[in-house]
Amino acid sequence: MPESRPPRPRSSDSPPPRKATPVAMAARDAELMQWLAFDPEPEPIPCDDMARAQLARLSIEISADEEVLLARYLGMLFSINEKLNLTRIDRESAWSKHVVDSLTLLAPLASIEGVTTAIDIGSGGGLPAIPLAIARREISWTLLEATGKKARFLEAVSRRLGLDNISVLNMRAEVAAHGPLREHFNVSTSRAVGPLDGLARISIPFLKIGGMMLAIKGERAGEEVISSKQPLYELHAQVIGELKGETNTILVVEKTRRTPTKFP
Repeated sequence: MPESRPPRPRSSDSPPPRKATPVAMAARDAELMQWLAFDPEPEPIPCDDMARAQLARLSIEISADEEVLLARYLGMLFSINEKLNLTRIDRESAWSKHVVDSLTLLAPLASIEGVTTAIDIGSGGGLPAIPLAIARREISWTLLEATGKKARFLEAVSRRLGLDNISVLNMRAEVAAHGPLREHFNVSTSRAVGPLDGLARISIPFLKIGGMMLAIKGERAGEEVISSKQPLYELHAQVIGELKGETNTILVVEKTRRTPTKFP
């Protein structure tokens, strides 16, 4: 068997990688627009018995109209998933692992008085923000997503579903937090965005004093709370709730004072 050799490093004389030409970029953009036209609209993914049982156990109620919108959203999500890599969950688990998991935020959200504005950090394929925006139409939702193709998907879905309470911001959180949206929102939401300490650094600056950060976490939520005590103290925030449920653990973090300008 021949001896394997490590790849040779590229010499300084090697040409740099080719950049896409304006023509190629325009072609890719046109192709993306064609995908996102959703014409004809993909088949919706209907709510299954397992998800209905979960919703009942969790006392989560959705109307018939909301169920239709959620099914249509999942249809669009999975129709373009192979092209944009938005989720690794299979279609059969979509309602249970995506929609139900996202809607668990409805209970803590309902306990917060006077919520009119919310920001979803790192929205990706729209979870938890789009299900929440469907269920809480009176709240103005800003979906913050740094990746351009994903932001375009969020815009297309929101437009197709008629969700006029959604605006999409294609920008990095570290940049957006130093603009007019700093300390603008009542609530921030997130799901699978990263460890609590780093997530808090990019979420808390967007909140008004007294605002709440709602983060969907997994089994290690308690460990993250312990390791984040100092960063949260520096951010003038504190964990006030650790809600362990059937599908996740929700961390509730309150902002107590103005965020220092060095963050994020």
